[in-house]
Order: sequence, then C-alpha cells, then structure tokens
Amino acid sequence: MATGADVRDILELGGTDNDGPISKKDLINSDKKKSKKATETLTFKRPEGMHREVYALLYSDKKDAPPLLPSDTTQGYRTVKAKLGCKKVRPWKWMPFTNPARKDGAIFHHWRRMAEEGKDYPFARFNKTVQVPVYSEQEYQMHLHDDGWTKGETDHLFDLCKRFDLRFVVIHDRYDYQQYRKRSIEDLKERYYNICGKLTKVRAASGTEPKIYIFDAGHERRRKEQLEKLFNRTPEQVAEEEYLIQELRKIENRKKEREKKAQDLQKLIKAADTTTELRRAEKRVSKKKLPQKRDAEKPAVPETAGIKFPDFKSAGVTLRSQRMKLPSSVGQKKIKAIEQILAEQGVDLNPMPTEEIVQMFNELRSDLVLLYELKQAHSNCEYEQQMLRHRYEALLKAGSGAGCGGLTGGGIAGVPQGGDLSALNSTASSTPAVEAQSWPNIDDIKLEPKEQIIDVVGAPLTPNSVSID
Repeated sequence: MATGADVRDILELGGTDNDGPISKKDLINSDKKKSKKATETLTFKRPEGMHREVYALLYSDKKDAPPLLPSDTTQGYRTVKAKLGCKKVRPWKWMPFTNPARKDGAIFHHWRRMAEEGKDYPFARFNKTVQVPVYSEQEYQMHLHDDGWTKGETDHLFDLCKRFDLRFVVIHDRYDYQQYRKRSIEDLKERYYNICGKLTKVRAASGTEPKIYIFDAGHERRRKEQLEKLFNRTPEQVAEEEYLIQELRKIENRKKEREKKAQDLQKLIKAADTTTELRRAEKRVSKKKLPQKRDAEKPAVPETAGIKFPDFKSAGVTLRSQRMKLPSSVGQKKIKAIEQILAEQGVDLNPMPTEEIVQMFNELRSDLVLLYELKQAHSNCEYEQQMLRHRYEALLKAGSGAGCGGLTGGGIAGVPQGGDLSALNSTASSTPAVEAQSWPNIDDIKLEPKEQIIDVVGAPLTPNSVSID
C-alpha cells in the first residue's frame, strides 16, 4: 500500500510536518499551496533592452530598494594605509658639504643620510665646462699674430671666454672697453674661432686633416641687419608684402591654367588631324580589300578623338542598338549640342541599327563632339586675345599719357599703335627694330612637334610666350 509520502511525490506536493496518511483536505487545498510556494520563490527578471548595470541599481540580491544617498559600507579606510615595517629608520644628519663647481671653497650645510657621509656633492656632475684652448708665447708669435689685435687683448678675450663658457653676449657686456677698443660680438667670435682653427691645424698630427670650424662674420652681420630691417617694418610695408605674395600666387595659378589650356588645345588639334588621317587611310583600304576585313585592319583611334564607345565582347545575346548608346563620360551639354546639330541637319536621333549605320553614326557623333570642343577652345582663345588686345591698348594709352615714350628693352615701345599683338609673341631676345608680323587667324595655326607647347592663351610679355608662325 502506498504511503502519504509516495502520494505527495506523485502529486508534486511539498513535505509537511505530518508524514502520516494523506487526507481529503490535503488534496482539495493542493492548488493553493502551489500558488503560495510559487509566490515565495518568484524572481524578478531583467527587462529586455536594459543593461545589467542599470538593473543592478534597481534591485540587489536581497531585493532591497536602491539607496537615496550614496553610502560607503566597506570596512576600514577608503585608502590603504602605509604598511610600515618593523625595521629601523635610516638615520639622517645635518652635515657640511662643499660644491666642487665653486672655486672659493664655500662651505654649506644640509641634511643627508649617515651612510652617505663623506661622498661628493651629487649635483656636481651637472657642472659642464667648455674646454677653451691655451696657447703659448711661441705659438702666438708664430701663428696667431694679428695686426688688429694685441696679445693683451687676445689674452683678455680668452680669459672671458673661459670665465663665461663662450656666452658671447655676456662676454661682450663684460669686455674692458676702457683699456681696449670697441668690438662687436661678431669681431669677438671671429677672433676666437680663427685662433681655435689655427691651433687645431698646427697641433694636428702629420698626414691628417682635422675638422676646423669657420665662423663667417660677414654673413652674421648681414643676417642681423636683415632681421633689424624686418623688425622695423611699418604696418603699411607688411600689408604690401602680403599683397605681393598673394599676387604672386595668383600669377603662378594663372600660369598653370595657361599651360593646361595650351596642352588641351594641342591635344584637340592633334586628335582632329589624327582622325582625318585615319578616315583617309580607311577609305583607301576599303577600296582594295573586302568590307568584311575592314574592322580587323582598322587602326585604333586615340581616346582623345571625340567619344570612346564601349566594346561589347561579353558572351551572350546583345542588341546592336546598345552600341549606339552614349557613354556616361559625355556631359549633358555635349549631348544637347549633338542632338541640336543632328536636328538641324535632319538626321534621325535613333536610326535603324544596322552594322554599317551603327558604325557611321558613332563616328559622326564622335566628330561632332570633337568639333564642339574645337569651337569652344577657339572661342576661348578669341576672347582672351580680345581681352589682351584691350589691355595692351590701355597700357599704350597710359604710357603715352605719362610721357614715358613706351617701355625699353624689347617691350611695348617696339609694337605699332594699331593694337597688333604679333610683336608681343616674339621671344625676349627680340629688339624694337624687328618689324611686326600680322596676327594669325585660327586657320593659320600649324601643329608643332610634340615636345613644343603652343601658348596661344598666354599673357603678353611673359617668358613662356611662343610665337605662332
């Protein structure tokens, strides 16, 4: 027969003081006991998203409320006290000492450990002195004699150098000007280093080349004069210098822009000539060979010649009309210019994409882009030419109004009054007697060699300007 313990174990009931047989009351009140036990063992869980440190501030292990005021419940001191051993303290003694750096034999007193009694003063090792050379009477008469310096004055200089450790500002202040002549700091340095160099050279072993320090007194005087002038500048002079520096930077930036424009223009001219030559060669080849081999024999067009269309060589099926799509490198202005020109000429913007039409349509649009760039560069050159002509005429009027008669040295005086700019494009070695040439048109521009850059947008009277014949 099952006992009360077995029944309670099956029904998951806790043990009671009465382990006797189970009664009807125990079975009826079993749910109440379970709920009471569950409430006693209920634990608070940390909400999702709340950090552990924040939750620890709300509840502790004893389910106590958080403290209202900060408190310190640790035992003992907040900081650990010094742990003093049981050993004896090292004795100290008030004892006298002397500083080896002093030559007057002064005696001082300080506290020091008994074990360090009799030792040298520890800070004496920081007393560093300069080794000033010493010369004899014979060496002075043979190698160091100078008409501008007497031996007594030289001895006085070396005595001060040894006394003040080559601090020439102090030496210049303590120099005996009542007995000797007035000397500057540069004169004192020059005399001292000349003697040191001569003694080093004389005392060096035979066959060796010693390192000799040379003091340039003239350079030092000029440096101090320049610093004095720099310090004595007025605010107006400082502002003028800053303005000139800014103007110089602007000139350099404009020069870089001119060089870049000249290179771009030369690339456009070269691309136009290259494209023309390729078209002529292509026509010659097409007459002799079959049309199927034209693509294989066609030379590559450089990237600067108009538009570079992508090649569709990937596997799979592609539409021939995709080859007519303009690449993303072409800007919106160029696309609108192409569409406008094609509309004016009555060309369909989306023609039938046959093999021959696709190739010729792409070449047409590439030539239109090249033409657009050439026209834009031509208009820029004309604008800058007109601007330079106006500036030149203004300079002529200003020069004639001042009565200077023009600039000399191959400048504006050698140019006629009609505003012709051909003489300005000549080199700096040209003279006013050279006759002015006629200003060339855009059709007269010839392609120069690759190494030479045509500065058609350069400002007048600049060293980098090159004449265009």
